[in-house]
This record gives sequence, structure tokens and C-alpha cells, in this order.
Amino acid sequence: MQDTYKSPCCSASRNTGAGLEPSVINPTQHALVNSGTPVGMSYIDGGTFEMGTDDTLGYPSDGEGPIRDVYLKPYYIDTCSVTNSQFRKFVQNTGYITEAEHYGWSFVFKGLVSPNIARTVQNHPIETPWWWVVNSANWKNPEGPGSSIRNRKNHPVVHISWNDAVQYCNWAGKRLPTEAEWEFAARGGLPQMRYPWGNELTDRGKHLCNIWQGTFPEHNTQTDGYLGTAPVKAFKPNNFGLYNMVGNVWEWCFDWFSIDHTNQRLRDPQGSPTGTHKSMKGGSYLCHESYCNRYRVSARSSNTPDSSTGNLGFRCVQDVVTADTNIELLQ
Repeated sequence: MQDTYKSPCCSASRNTGAGLEPSVINPTQHALVNSGTPVGMSYIDGGTFEMGTDDTLGYPSDGEGPIRDVYLKPYYIDTCSVTNSQFRKFVQNTGYITEAEHYGWSFVFKGLVSPNIARTVQNHPIETPWWWVVNSANWKNPEGPGSSIRNRKNHPVVHISWNDAVQYCNWAGKRLPTEAEWEFAARGGLPQMRYPWGNELTDRGKHLCNIWQGTFPEHNTQTDGYLGTAPVKAFKPNNFGLYNMVGNVWEWCFDWFSIDHTNQRLRDPQGSPTGTHKSMKGGSYLCHESYCNRYRVSARSSNTPDSSTGNLGFRCVQDVVTADTNIELLQ
């Protein structure tokens, strides 16, 4: 495994203050009767799998290893990241205002910012200067004023904090996947492979996901067809029928991020009970092998629950519940 930790090119964090416990939205537990696979979701049968990796391409300081046996009960998972169209419906039905809108700004990759907006940018993180603080950037205006999602209805919604994602899940009667559920689903039944389709990044030169090509962060050759986000079904799904489980956008998971793992067999793990950062999986259109090859199924990163960036979205899961279990949950 690689020895050094790469600074968080993956995303930039809002500065909530050292040692401060971030505020988080409490997920709602939904008791549902199993009446078939919900529309837009895939049934995952669960079982035992090897989570994590000892791959030489992994980052030990990210807590990718050691490999550990994990058992999961069956569940449903969205076949795609939540789209702009789906999130718009949520906002229209609830009047919800995202944290990026409350803050009045979000992080945008500099290569996507228009010249007019670029002249107004005054701040960026020192460690990751390609992340610009853009006023009025949010899910509706991903690159700030003058940008829109008019032609990106089937793209993943971005500039979504963990708290925003939980609010959507509560409204939809779903929840965020645990990191174990996300990784099991992403693997598509292929044990210890690097990617959802196998160990080779491309198929005879054909790109299978939306990541950075060229020299990061100066020049993206866009040989995969995209500079920013791609439609949620732009590439072939994995064996479980799931699209873009790596690349395109990072996806929030339920767990608090931790690098401490047990070697004991786990059953439906939900991560550390406390923390400051939430787990993210999948990598994004900004990942590149020279700096951040976190577009592997075992790779992981994190961010504070109130943070939002232009490469961070989510997908949902839903429990498989029988009528008998439903009664137990309601007691």
C-alpha cells in the first residue's frame, strides 16, 4: 500500500473549528412492509464479504485496511446517485433550503468557474488551491451565479452536505448507506477487485468511469467525455445494476469516519458512534492516479457534515422489512 497520505484533494471542508462537535441531523427510522423492489433501486441480497484492501494502490492512513469479514442483511440501494431532478422535487415539496444556501457559498473546482465569477473569488483553502470559495454556489447554481442545472437534470445533485442528504432521505422514506453497504454494493459480487468491473481501469482503452485525464489540476483532456459531472447513467452498471459507483461524484455514507478497524467478523457495522467527519466513498471527476486514486471500491475519504462541494452527492438505501419485522420496529 502507498505510504503517505495525500492531502484532501477529494473535497474541501468548512472550518467548523478545531475540537468542535459538528451539528448533525438525526436520520428517521422508517418501518416499511416489503412489497417488492422499489422503483429506481436494486435488491442486494446481503451475505458475507471481504471489506477493505491490502492493495499496493491503497492508502493505509485512510484506513482502507486491514481486510475484514463483514456480514450484511439484505437491503435495497438506489441504482444511481440522486439527480438534480429528484432533489428539485424534494425541495418543491418541502421548501427545504440546503446548507450551502444558508452559508451563502460553496466550494467549486476552479476549472469550472467562468471568467466573470473568477474575478470575484477571493478565498481558497491553502492545501487545495483548486477549490475556490464561490459565493451563491449551490445545488441550483453549481458554478455560482449564471450557472444552472437546466441541462443537467439527469446529473447527480452536488453541493449537498451530509445533513442535506439525511433530510432528503427522511423525506423519501430511505436512509444513507453504511460504508459497508456501499462497498458491498459497489463490488457487484467481485471479491477484492479494485473497481466495480475488475482490476483494469479501462477496457481496451475505453473509459468505464468519469475521472480526471491529463495533468491534475491544470489540464483535463476529457477523453472520457466529461470535464465536470456526467449523467448518472453515462457508463455501464456493475453486476448489481448500479451506475457510477466510482468516479463522477463522491457519495456520503452514514458512518462517522474512523481509521481504526477490528479484525473480528462484523455484522451490519455502522461505524464509530461519534466523530467529526462523515465517510465518503467512490471518488469523483477530479480524481487522478497522480494525486488521488480514490476511485477504487475500497478507497475512502471524509468531510464534515455541514460541508459541500461541487463533486459531492449521495445515493440512498432502504431496508428490506417483512410484515413481522415491521411490527417489531414500531414497538
